[in-house]
Parts: sequence; C-alpha cells; structure tokens
Amino acid sequence: MNSFERFCFNLLGKKMKAKRESYVTLRNDLLSARFKTPFEVYLSTAYVSSIVVGLSAAIIIGVITWVFELPKLITYKGEVPEFLVGLSAYSLVIGTVVITIFSLLVFGGLTYLVFMLYPGLEAGNRRRNIDASLPYAINYITSMSTAGITPAEVFRLLGSSTIYGQSAVEARYIAREIDIFGRDLIDSLRLVSSSTPSRRMKEFLQGTMASVSSGGNITEYFRTKAEQYALENRQTQKMFLETLALVSESYVTAMVAGTLFLIILQSIMSVMSGDNNPLFLYAVIYLMIPLGSVMFVIMISSMTPES
Repeated sequence: MNSFERFCFNLLGKKMKAKRESYVTLRNDLLSARFKTPFEVYLSTAYVSSIVVGLSAAIIIGVITWVFELPKLITYKGEVPEFLVGLSAYSLVIGTVVITIFSLLVFGGLTYLVFMLYPGLEAGNRRRNIDASLPYAINYITSMSTAGITPAEVFRLLGSSTIYGQSAVEARYIAREIDIFGRDLIDSLRLVSSSTPSRRMKEFLQGTMASVSSGGNITEYFRTKAEQYALENRQTQKMFLETLALVSESYVTAMVAGTLFLIILQSIMSVMSGDNNPLFLYAVIYLMIPLGSVMFVIMISSMTPES
C-alpha cells in the first residue's frame, strides 16, 4: 500500500467498510485478480482518484473555456424565449459553469468506471493464462507425483516455478495457505478453488480435494486431467483458427474490397458532379479504413488465446 492509497484509506476507509455488501462483484474480482490491495483501500482510492481527476479536468477545461471565450463562439439564429435573450449577456459565465460541471461529471465518472472494471479485466487475463498453461503445469506435477512426492510438496514446487505463468501463482497461494496460515491441504485447495477465475483450475482443484480426501490414486488423476485439458486446448486452437479464417475473409470483404468499391464509386460521382470537396471520400479514406482496421485488430487480440 503506497502513500496515496494510505491517505485515501485514512480519509474514507471506515465508510467503505460499510459498503462491502454492495460491492460483492468487485470483491470477487479483486480476489480473482490476486490484487494485494484490500477492498476498502481499493474502493477508497477509486473514490478519491475520481474526485481528483474530475476536479483537475474541470478546472483545466473551465480555464480554457473562459480564456478563449468558447461559449461566445456558439450562435443561434432561430427564435428563442425572451428570458434566454436576457441571459445572453452572461453567456460566457453560464457556458463556463455548465462545461466545468459537465467535465467534472464525465472525467470523474470515467475514472470511477475504470477502477470498477479493471479488476474484472485483469481476472479475465489471468483466466486465459491459467487455461493455457494448466495442461503443462499438470504434466509437471504428474511427473513429480509419480516420483512419490506428496501432494502438498507438489504444489509447493509448482508455485516456485517461473515457467507456468498464472497456474504457478495459484499453486503459490495454496502453498502460502499451508506454510504461513497453517491450514491443511484440503482447506487450502478449497480456498484457492473458490477464488480462482479459471473454471478449469477450479474443477481441477476440487477433483484433487476429492482424490486426497478419499485416498484415491492422485497420480492417475493428475495424468487423466492433463490428457483431458491437452485435448481441450487442441480443440480450442482448432476453433480459433477456423474463426480467424472467417474474420480474415470478413476483413478482405469489408475493409479491402468494400472500401475500394466505395472509393471508386465516390470518385466517379465526384467527377461527374464536379464536386471539388468530396467529404464522403475523405471519410472513407481517413476514418472508415483506419478505424475499421483498428477494430479488427482489437477483435483479433481479444479472441486470441494465451500462448
């Protein structure tokens, strides 16, 4: 907890503790994302940061509006009520106040929204990383279990590894519950399985709990789950490649052939009509093509599984 977070917690911490039941989703996301910041501290920081960013943006935009007299640039030539005509002399003051309040609400609200959404996004990133690395992590612990190493030591060794990504992080939390808090293996598995963002990891840990508590063959269970998740990974990769082929065809149709057709059509129409300022052509070239390409890049990036 840094000094700013400590200041926010000292300022609003007691009030944020009373809001725990209203932010169940945020608390779960913080646990799934493995944030080290407590809920009360994070929510206090979100409130204070939203106010600071909103006020800063409002002051800056308000000063710019006042200095450059932006409200006076707005003219309306239609009929307006008579009382609004009387207020026109104060248009600069009224306009500056309205823009300042609007900036405060917009920038403060966006900052608060980012704080609320970020843990969920981070938990989603961890879920994809866990799902991608879990088959290899299970192969690793299977080989150790075959050598006769106890399940608790297996998870401890997996947690100390640096090549299994977020799967190793989950194992590290299991080892922490055992070594630091003194819980047994089954309680540690239950706690971590309840907070992990990955359905695969949750299922694997719950199955491990059942095998350990029933005295089953834990090595055979590890081997079976490794084969299952490896098969699921191959199927996921196959589906991704098929989807990627469909997206590439859509890109060629919409962003290459489609925009080329629009450019040719608009060029011919501009020549025939003698239009020296083809705004639609400019919109296609400078807006539709770049924004469409960025949209496809973001879409492909979001659907690409972790390597």
